[in-house]
Parts: sequence; structure tokens; C-alpha cells
Amino acid sequence: MKKIIALFAIALVAFACSSKKEGNMIVKGQIKGLKKGTLYLQKMNDTLLVSVDSLALLGDDKFILTDNVESPVMYYLTFDGNTTDKHIMFFGEEGEITINDNIEEFGFKPEIKGSKNQKVMDEYRKINQKFLEQRLDFVKKDLEARQSQDEAQIQQIEEDYKKMIRRRFLFSTNFAIANADSEAAPYIALSELYDANIQLLDTINNSLTDRVKSSEYGKRLQKFVSDIKTKEGK
Repeated sequence: MKKIIALFAIALVAFACSSKKEGNMIVKGQIKGLKKGTLYLQKMNDTLLVSVDSLALLGDDKFILTDNVESPVMYYLTFDGNTTDKHIMFFGEEGEITINDNIEEFGFKPEIKGSKNQKVMDEYRKINQKFLEQRLDFVKKDLEARQSQDEAQIQQIEEDYKKMIRRRFLFSTNFAIANADSEAAPYIALSELYDANIQLLDTINNSLTDRVKSSEYGKRLQKFVSDIKTKEGK
């Protein structure tokens, strides 16, 4: 009887190993302090966030997750599948990607290596963060001006704010064009310039290499630009 139970246990382990999903992208690393819980690798499927792999951690904070990437897209590494709380967002692509973080500041400033597109996004976000900080500063100044009912100051803040937005749009456009051979370029256009002038979006779309145009985000950008032109009758 003991032999039968032992053989059954071995069979279960063998089945679990053989059923482990293989993929052309391997995401590995360490979340320091995470001794118990489940890590999920997730991505968007149309408008639905789906889990493509998961791993239950019991006493070990190191992990390996995989997926089969057809085109580089954004992925989420989440703790217990909850993206509304804390998550790590990164550009997934074929190859090995290493993500290191800690449970206390999970998702705040992870170390991500191995993704060329993520490297481009990190460079973009580093500069874009300055625009985000300026936006918060404008909100504060506008609130103070309205509390003091200073109409001249309110108008000046609005004009300066519009100028800052234009600078941000131009920076994002030029950055995307400079990285036209990266799937990060159409992603930046779709996520950061969706409300920009159609000419800026069209310029980015036309600058993309053929390889990037055929990617998932490249196709989405083409459709987005085409839909806007159709609505505007261009």
C-alpha cells in the first residue's frame, strides 16, 4: 500500500512538471521578504486582464514564470493577482527577463533587466516624470490662485500649463520617432499621446519600421490613427 502511495505521489510530481507551461519568455527574479503567497504573470487580452502563469511561494522568495510572446507587450507581475493594489508593470518580450524587488515597496522601484523595450520605457519615464511633477505643481498653484480669487494669476497659470502640455507632447513624439525600431514607440503614442493632435500621432505611425508596424502595438496605432482620420473626414 505504501509503495502504491509513493508511486502515485511520484506520478503527480511528474505530471506537474510535464504540465508546466513552457514559453519563449522567462521571467525570473526575487521578491525579498515574500515568503508566502502567489505571484501572477498577467497581460491584457483585449480589455480583460488575464493570468498566463502563476507560482505559489512557500518559504522561498525566488520565482520563475513563463509565457509565449508573439509580440512584445506590457505585462503585470502581481501579488495574489491584485493589480489595484500593488503590481510591477514591464515590457515583456522573447528571452530572459530578470525582475528584483522587495515586498515592502513592491512595484515602487523594481529592478528590471533583459527587456530592450523596457529599457526604452525606463528612459522615457525618467524624463516624463519631470512633466508629471510640473503638472502637480500647476494644480497646486491653480488651487491657491482660485482660493485668493486672483483672475490674472489663474489665466497665466492656464496659459503656462498649456505650454507645458505642448512641450510634453513634442517630447513624447520626438522620443517615439527616435525609437521607431522599438515596440515601445507605438505604445508611448497610444498610452501618452491618445489625446494629442492627429498630426503628431500620424508622424509617429509613419516613422515606425516595418517590423514594429507589424507588432501588436504597431497595428493598434495604425487602427487608432485611421479611426481618427475617418471621424475627422481626412
